[in-house]
Amino acid sequence: MPVLFRVIEFFDETGQEMVHRVPEVGSGEFRLGDQLVVRESQQAVFFRDGKALDTMGPGRHTLSTANLPILVSLLGAIFDGKSPFRAEVYFVNMREFVDQKWGTPEPIVFRDSDLGMVRLRGMGTYSTQIADPQLFVNKIVGTQGVYTTSQISDFLRSILLSKLVDALGESKKGLFDLPASYQEMGAATKALAQGDFNALGIDLKTFYVQAITPTEETAKAIDDRAAMGAIGNMQAYLQFKMAQGIGAGAAPGEAGTVAGTAQAGMGLGAGIGMGAMMAGMMQQAMQPGAAAAQPGAMVLCPSCSAQVPASAKFCPNCGHKLAKEEPITCPNCQAKVPAGSKFCPNCGNKVS
Repeated sequence: MPVLFRVIEFFDETGQEMVHRVPEVGSGEFRLGDQLVVRESQQAVFFRDGKALDTMGPGRHTLSTANLPILVSLLGAIFDGKSPFRAEVYFVNMREFVDQKWGTPEPIVFRDSDLGMVRLRGMGTYSTQIADPQLFVNKIVGTQGVYTTSQISDFLRSILLSKLVDALGESKKGLFDLPASYQEMGAATKALAQGDFNALGIDLKTFYVQAITPTEETAKAIDDRAAMGAIGNMQAYLQFKMAQGIGAGAAPGEAGTVAGTAQAGMGLGAGIGMGAMMAGMMQQAMQPGAAAAQPGAMVLCPSCSAQVPASAKFCPNCGHKLAKEEPITCPNCQAKVPAGSKFCPNCGNKVS
């Protein structure tokens, strides 16, 4: 006996499908008298010619002109048990979808006040609930042309990520201050995205930021900067590294002998000395005007008037012997007075 009527229903065993299409491909044939079964937390939306027509809530519905008035203008006459009314039914899941994951497929370029331009990645969770099933089917299926849960989730995540980038830019906080602002960042992103979700017939229930972290390249730059800050005293650091390098050059068995210990101590002392010398040279080289340091005391050669160091015995220019005048004795206090002095600097007595 041929089946005159059929039952149209969908049972989601996983509970994770946002919308399910019957039939899955093509268009279905519906007749007056067909039984439509809609389960709790579901609503059924009839969809035809790119537009949602009617919506039915939970329960068993017998398709007729009473509960589907649109059939009056679409069915026309019934010929040979076949209906010219061909459409699709979308079973929309009305439960709240919790613990939905989001993440950044590509790093976000962020201007940081301390580090300059950095590249960040983010991850977290969000939850949604379909508020208007007919609007949802019209916008998502009719406009976007998608209806599988994975496609819908990808589309929603793209909206959330664009709003997260806006929230990051408006926060004007540095990378190191972001962990203390995850709750504020989540609230700002949710507020920015709520309007876009409502236009799709979806209510964005929650949005949480679990982590915003730098990429490997940015993290390495941060570690290098932190290491430079931890060094602090460059001179002490150079001394330590030099001593460490010299100590590493000792023979393996020397550390256990008295001579080896002494040699290690000498190496440590030499390393510290060389480190101090190198640090001093570096500091002098970094000081402005270091190359123009003041020379030692100079005198004039009596023969050629060339500038000659005061300690020189002969003029390096003409070879003239530079005689040194011996100090004289004060006749009053017997103190030694520099040659050429007219008065004793000790008692004030005239000596010339």
